[in-house]
Amino acid sequence: MDKVAVRMDQNREHTITRVMMVMTTIRQRIAGRNLTPGAKLPSVRAMAAAAGVSTSTVVDAYERMVAEGVILSRPGSGFYVADQAAPFSLADVGPKLDRAVDPFWVSRQSLEAGESDLKPGCGWLPPSWLPEDSIRRALRTLSRADNAALVDYGSPLGLPPLRQHIARRMAERGVEASPDQIMLTESGTQSIDLLCRFLLEPDSVVLVDDPCYFNFQALLRAHRARIVSVPYTPSGPDLELFAQVVAEHRPRLYITNSAIHNPTGATLSPVVAHRVLKIADQFDVTIVEDDIFADFEHTPAPRLAAFDGLDRVIHIGSFSKTLSAAARCGFIAARREWVDGLIDLKIATSFGGGRLSAELVYRVLSDGGHRKHIEALRSRLSKARFEVSIKLKNLGIRPWLEPSAGMFLWCRLPGDTSATDIARAALERKIVLAPGNAFSLSQTATNFMRFNVSQMLEPQVFDALREILKQ
Repeated sequence: MDKVAVRMDQNREHTITRVMMVMTTIRQRIAGRNLTPGAKLPSVRAMAAAAGVSTSTVVDAYERMVAEGVILSRPGSGFYVADQAAPFSLADVGPKLDRAVDPFWVSRQSLEAGESDLKPGCGWLPPSWLPEDSIRRALRTLSRADNAALVDYGSPLGLPPLRQHIARRMAERGVEASPDQIMLTESGTQSIDLLCRFLLEPDSVVLVDDPCYFNFQALLRAHRARIVSVPYTPSGPDLELFAQVVAEHRPRLYITNSAIHNPTGATLSPVVAHRVLKIADQFDVTIVEDDIFADFEHTPAPRLAAFDGLDRVIHIGSFSKTLSAAARCGFIAARREWVDGLIDLKIATSFGGGRLSAELVYRVLSDGGHRKHIEALRSRLSKARFEVSIKLKNLGIRPWLEPSAGMFLWCRLPGDTSATDIARAALERKIVLAPGNAFSLSQTATNFMRFNVSQMLEPQVFDALREILKQ
């Protein structure tokens, strides 16, 4: 009797597992909007055949979901998605990846880490590297400003003096734009979000680099875009494959970094830039050029927007990397005829924008010590890149290239080491790392890792890597 009871319990557990599998499949389809409110579910027989389970298992799963209110039963007709569908879930969109390498993993771990945790996988500088004294002076000045600066909405385009300053900054890098072509945003991320709303329809194709900044992928999935990628080389996207992918998929947008590429640290060459623009013009592709790391450069690299004159290139940036991530302020520079439409979207989604942040950023940028701060920052990063590169090589971790500027080293781990496994083991030691496949749409960066040199000056990071690699 005991053996029979055990077998019955095991069979019951298997049945419950299969039922849950069917329910999870339906929930994922609803969350990803493959099944919308009112849509008819596959018939019991069709679902059973697709899932490889019995019809009774599907009936059990459907009935449970009816009881939960997720789907509705219409006798004689079938089962339908209830009007109150589950909220859209980005985690359920796209390929089902290991949680340690999906586009949200690095961001979540870095943002939620404790103050004592080490974050060589994050994308920002340590607080002590930022101009805290200048920010405090600017805050004191702002506290004495007129009421409008402290409590009123900003204009749709944003603070005029800051837009003028941005125009001058862009001109130093060869990008000509008048202040009325520049609209302030809450951040570089919001800039891309607004541009996706402005230029994309659901199922639009968007091209990204492989590897690329992981949040590009997350944002595009939020906009229901179809993402394709092209391998990135030390001088820019692989031109032959770029032309093939554009001709085959006809993307609406190409989103990339100008100057210092994230995560590789590569720099776009003039030859590649001209060819990319020629292909984009041939196939009517709009390019979004993210210039968020501009201040880290010693010598300005080529900008697509400089060659293009803001015709089919949109130039964006922010101040979170060199001033403050707490004062959210970014910008979009685009052709004049697009600015009005972007203003309407900005009003619809954030109304007047962050005037207080814009005022603060402008005062810090106008501070007499700002240029010295940037020069010191560049020197400090150069020294850190050199020192960290040597220490990583001593562990058998090889930089893909030696960047001329910036905070990142894109590195290959020794042998066939899995970056995901290393990142998991490091997290147990309260160290946040950035495994390569978080940046790779094609999932071909299994043994790559992005290291932020400014966050790797503690010996514990290298001690932990050494210990983990020996296991």
